[in-house]
Amino acid sequence: MKDLTKYRNIGIFAHVDAGKTTTTERILKLTGKIHKTGEVHDGAATTDFMEQEQERGITIQSAATTCFWNDHRLNIIDTPGHVDFTIEVYRSLKVLDGGVGVFCGSGGVEPQSETNWRYANESGVARVIYVNKLDRMGADFYRVVDQVRNVLGAKPLVMTLPIGIEDDFKGVVDILEEKAYIWDDTGNPEAFEVTDVPADLVDKVAEYREQLIETAVEVDDEVMEAYLDGNVPDIATIKKCVRKGTIDLEFFPTFCGSAFKNKGVQNVLNAVVDYLPNPTEVKPQPEVDEEGNETGVFAEVKTDAPFRALAFKIMDDQFGALTFTRIYSGVLNKGDTILNSFTGKTERVGRLVEMHADSREELDSAQAGDIIALVGLKNVQTGHTLCDQKNPATLEPMVFPDPVISVAVAAKDKANAEKLGIALGKMIQEDPSFRVETDQDSGETILRGMGELHLDIKVDILKRTHKVEVEVGKPQVAYRESITKKIDDSYTHKKQSGGSGQFAKIDYTIEPLEPGESEKGFEFVSTVVGGNVPKEYFPAVEKGFRLSKDKGVLAGYPCLDFKVTLTDGGHHAVDSSAVAFEIAAKAAYRQSMPKAGAQILEPVMKLDVFTPEDHVGDVIGDLNRRRGMIQSQESGPTGVRIKAQAPLGEMFGYIGDLRTMTSGRGQFSMEFDHYAPCPKNISDEVIKEAAERDGK
Repeated sequence: MKDLTKYRNIGIFAHVDAGKTTTTERILKLTGKIHKTGEVHDGAATTDFMEQEQERGITIQSAATTCFWNDHRLNIIDTPGHVDFTIEVYRSLKVLDGGVGVFCGSGGVEPQSETNWRYANESGVARVIYVNKLDRMGADFYRVVDQVRNVLGAKPLVMTLPIGIEDDFKGVVDILEEKAYIWDDTGNPEAFEVTDVPADLVDKVAEYREQLIETAVEVDDEVMEAYLDGNVPDIATIKKCVRKGTIDLEFFPTFCGSAFKNKGVQNVLNAVVDYLPNPTEVKPQPEVDEEGNETGVFAEVKTDAPFRALAFKIMDDQFGALTFTRIYSGVLNKGDTILNSFTGKTERVGRLVEMHADSREELDSAQAGDIIALVGLKNVQTGHTLCDQKNPATLEPMVFPDPVISVAVAAKDKANAEKLGIALGKMIQEDPSFRVETDQDSGETILRGMGELHLDIKVDILKRTHKVEVEVGKPQVAYRESITKKIDDSYTHKKQSGGSGQFAKIDYTIEPLEPGESEKGFEFVSTVVGGNVPKEYFPAVEKGFRLSKDKGVLAGYPCLDFKVTLTDGGHHAVDSSAVAFEIAAKAAYRQSMPKAGAQILEPVMKLDVFTPEDHVGDVIGDLNRRRGMIQSQESGPTGVRIKAQAPLGEMFGYIGDLRTMTSGRGQFSMEFDHYAPCPKNISDEVIKEAAERDGK
């Protein structure tokens, strides 16, 4: 069997434009996986193989590839940086053991870096940091290290220092070895020489080396005692301590360089091997029961344990559906029959392949620790557990956020309508944050997603990849409804029409909850005593209210944050039934919600806007016009970062306006933050639109 200590499953993640994909390209070149380096800005990067990625110069899908360095096998996933595709980062982090966080030397810790860092913390993924683009104007390694400390609340452990900066950036000093690596200007990653530390950096290297050793020895009591007694540990011992601290998330080894200029990438590869965990050093995946509660059993990373794997990504290509899978325990052979514990159905594994972006190598078997793709599985979706049919189990599933924006699409003719259904089916499987619904009244197909760019790309994929001609409506906001006051009410459902009738009486209280107080947005309790409403009818009353809350009384949007308490009622020995109580609850919802001060809620987004100094006034004025609340401003060397909150409904087309105001230099990212009540004029407009929609 393969030696798992030589495995590293890593992801490369960062803010859009920090140089993740370029770093991945350099790693593939250095490890001999590719022979010509493709550039992102030319649309030729290996891992950006979708047309949409090549045109826009951004990564949309996470791509997987395998390469070798120093006798170690690296399974690498290059993830997107754009906020609309964070779902790709989230699900990649779920199956990785370690990561490389790439930060731009001039941009520093940018908004999406924060989100990705938060996801990585939640997933408990060990990371090394690579401060990239030190050859750029305004680059400052030490400033970025401070930002990692202050903005991310993380502890960077500086392992290399830059020699020169911006146009003069020549190489790096390895603090541990006290050696300088200096590259020539040919752009060849192997064209470097190892020399002594430049004279002007000697004191700085000594200072940082002392900090490095002091931080590293803290993780091992014996080494620390020896150090306090005046014995400086050797390099091998320090590396062992750094490895332990990195895996325990005590600190993050920090490196620097310029991937585009091929400087400093080797040090990062060495760090991946030296400091990031192999599959056996990571906390094993917990198994859960049907309700999602942990059972106390773990999928141990062993080849002789029962087979356990997680499908973390579905991708459709010309050869059929590919299911990207991380194997946690056991062995999988070609031709095996495995169980999908989510659907309860078995699937036969026809082919196993190892991926290199969009090309593949056939395999006969794979084992614990491997990241592979399975070809042709029928009913598997992201987050499903694949397991041994004789030893079923479910691994902790993935949780995906709800979409906040929607757009209506309609096929141009009947032939396209059939193609549209098939294409959307494939796209839903590929992306769990993308939802499709059919409007019952208008028959329109509604696409729901995480942002304008997300839906824009989806429509583009429909037209180009799936060749479906569609007409697209304007984007719509996913509003919600809620209530503002507590009311006590009663409803009696009575129907006598010869034979057995229907009878159900319920007395109840409806009251608002604090936003986010209940995970499901709705709570039901019963305080009935004395049997006026028999216990067996409580679930029917709850079901009536629960089904009704998906359609609010004002504009038909789902209703959030309210609690129903069943206080009393009445029943009939013959005519009462669960159905009668469910009908009573549905009618009670329609009767009482308008009285409880129903209101429209709108999604409020967290914004992070970057603008050059001289356009700050225009940008803030524009955000105020969009009902934005400015929360902070932070000046940097290349411009100002403004953090704000604004309603999604006011943010359509914002990127175009921002670029106009800032002569094309502004950037922004936004993600959903919370729902808040709409002003009356907006809410009247939403209700009027809903009435027109329902009346057409």
